[in-house]
Amino acid sequence: MCPVYVSGLIGPGDRKSIQPMAERVAPGSYDQLHHFVSAGVWNAAAVETELLVQADKLVGGRDAVLVIDDTTILKKGRHSVGVAPQYCSTLGKIANCQTLVSLTLARGEVPVMLSLRLFLPESWTLDRSRLKRAGVPVEYRKPRTKAEIALAEIDRVIAAGVRFGCVLADAGYGPNVQFRNGLTARKLTWALGIPCQIRVYPAGVKMIWPVARRGPPRRYSLPDTPAVAAEDMLAQATWQTISWRTGTKGKLKARFAAVRVRVADGPRRGIRGKTWQCVPGGEAWLVGEHRASGEKKYYLANLPENTSLRTLAETIKGRWICEQAHQQLKEELGLDHFEGRSWQGLHRHALMTMIAYAFLQFRRLAAAKRKKKNQRSAAPAKLARRTARHSRALRPTTATAVSSLPKLAIQSAAA
Repeated sequence: MCPVYVSGLIGPGDRKSIQPMAERVAPGSYDQLHHFVSAGVWNAAAVETELLVQADKLVGGRDAVLVIDDTTILKKGRHSVGVAPQYCSTLGKIANCQTLVSLTLARGEVPVMLSLRLFLPESWTLDRSRLKRAGVPVEYRKPRTKAEIALAEIDRVIAAGVRFGCVLADAGYGPNVQFRNGLTARKLTWALGIPCQIRVYPAGVKMIWPVARRGPPRRYSLPDTPAVAAEDMLAQATWQTISWRTGTKGKLKARFAAVRVRVADGPRRGIRGKTWQCVPGGEAWLVGEHRASGEKKYYLANLPENTSLRTLAETIKGRWICEQAHQQLKEELGLDHFEGRSWQGLHRHALMTMIAYAFLQFRRLAAAKRKKKNQRSAAPAKLARRTARHSRALRPTTATAVSSLPKLAIQSAAA
């Protein structure tokens, strides 16, 4: 039933839930289709791994990016797995919805969705009977943050051999110290959005041992300069207008600035009798973006120290592609049309939508490759025809040709 289900998702029709799909692509097979996605005995993990392998073949490489984000599905009631009042990115406010942590692999503005994993709010993880009724596997019943889910999925992607150069995420993940440290521990390059209040130190900050005027000697060193907010650190920086790609309305551009900093994410210490602050952690790029609309965004990136501002800007802005993928999965392939309530049914439906999306991207890339190949093969023939016409139009008579030769050539011929 897998090809039937995927055909139903790709085919025409406004509604991509099981009943209308069965009526369009497999009349009389509603029960089989429902059993396949909700209760059928088959190994989804093996299919998920094969999806990763095929996605890597399509768009994997050192110049690819792995985008971490989440997407929401609006739901009524309280029985569908993971549904709860929480922030809904679709509406921009708190609403009753499900939240899926997503991983998208993209290269050359071609995204392929790798993973969609449900986030369980506290109202679910504290209710064991509710988890059991929804069929949540035991290993997923413990509380996990979105960042922890993302790191677990990154490990699965890496284990499958998927190739990518940089991990991108928005300000929902960037402020999480454990998430940043987890990416660094995995030796990954990352560029993450952060709020403007995150505190940073200058890259040249030094740790000194202050002399105690009274009492016992100090037990630990302290930074020689205080931490400041990210926006204050960039206040005196040099800003430059950079265009990173061409959109439907022309070139997309904004003003960027970047400085090397050390993030205040080390151990908390009492500094100079003030409130407890974190000491300097690892060194990174602090990047600011001022958009034409007046909106200001800030980012941290552990790209090499010699990275240019243009490369930083282009890398950071590569995150937009996941939003396009989310929109297409919902509007064209029915990601948010599933009407079941179980954990297994939701994740199998999401897996089928990702397979359908990867198949469409495969067809898109194959068509683009054929078109490019035809253009290359047609170019020599077109040039030959143009040359022949040009030669016939300009072909001189023998007398004219001889008279047009240089005198030295005529003399050589006569000799």
